[in-house]
Amino acid sequence: MTLDDEIDNLRRIPLFAIFEIGALQMLAFAGETRLLRSGDFLFQRGEESDGGFILMLGAIALAPREARLPAQVLRPWALIGEMALVAPSLRPITARAVEPSTVLKIRRALFLQILEQHPLTAARVREFFRERLVDFTREAASGYEGRD
Repeated sequence: MTLDDEIDNLRRIPLFAIFEIGALQMLAFAGETRLLRSGDFLFQRGEESDGGFILMLGAIALAPREARLPAQVLRPWALIGEMALVAPSLRPITARAVEPSTVLKIRRALFLQILEQHPLTAARVREFFRERLVDFTREAASGYEGRD
């Protein structure tokens, strides 16, 4: 896969669709590629997060540890752990490869470095997460109002 192909694929992910080309190039070059066999854990529920993952090839099942069946199976090009890119947290779910898979790990430190070096991208990312928070708040409020 060429760099242009990888950048085109990264743009399929909503968060990265707003990145400047230089920020996408930095992401593609500095991310850490990990190969997973079928059955390998990407991470388990309760583990401390230090970044997110981009699923480039294969399939990853997301599920609570207790669940026998996955709640969701992701296919390329999916971002796993979006919030872990910006804030430390504990993983709320378990992610496990259901077939041989390739992911690009984006450490939080790299993500923040990209934002520091690309102010326009940083402004776009700030707005992206602001809109997510507004939507979440609106949905939570409408769900709460329906409980009367």
